[in-house]
Amino acid sequence: MNALSPNYPDTNRGPQSPRRKASRFPRMPLVLGLGLIGFSISAVLFGMKTGIGTVINVYGQPEQIRDIRIVGTHDTAITIYDAQTGEAITTLAPEQGGFVRGSLRALSRMRLMDDTPQGLPYRLIKWENGSVSLSDTATGERLYLNAFGPDNAAAYAELLASRGNEKP
Repeated sequence: MNALSPNYPDTNRGPQSPRRKASRFPRMPLVLGLGLIGFSISAVLFGMKTGIGTVINVYGQPEQIRDIRIVGTHDTAITIYDAQTGEAITTLAPEQGGFVRGSLRALSRMRLMDDTPQGLPYRLIKWENGSVSLSDTATGERLYLNAFGPDNAAAYAELLASRGNEKP
């Protein structure tokens, strides 16, 4: 202690009273946390090695494929064309096709971020297991539409159904 700080203990001498002890981190939570991390890593490795406890989506082979082109903006009517034949498949008014508009808007945004041309077609695919996917031929992004619910996947399945049941 010095004259300017008479009440502060000298830090080199350690605790001044028996009530004040150096506290240590409790061992039990540390051991349990490390055990949980070890169990998680071993469970992941076990699943990767044996395949037990893992989810595998088997889509099979494509049953139907259709390339589509979109003309219009998000606040106007959009027309969906068959990219190979040029025929108009459907026209959606601004208040129609909310999921179709939203998913196409997301893919268009990815094209803008990748600086790829906007005129390239999108690819609709119906798989053997009944799933429907929408792929961007420019960026390689793919949306599995069944993950958004059966009604939303059906909105795109209608675009495939208007053509018939051709196999690629």
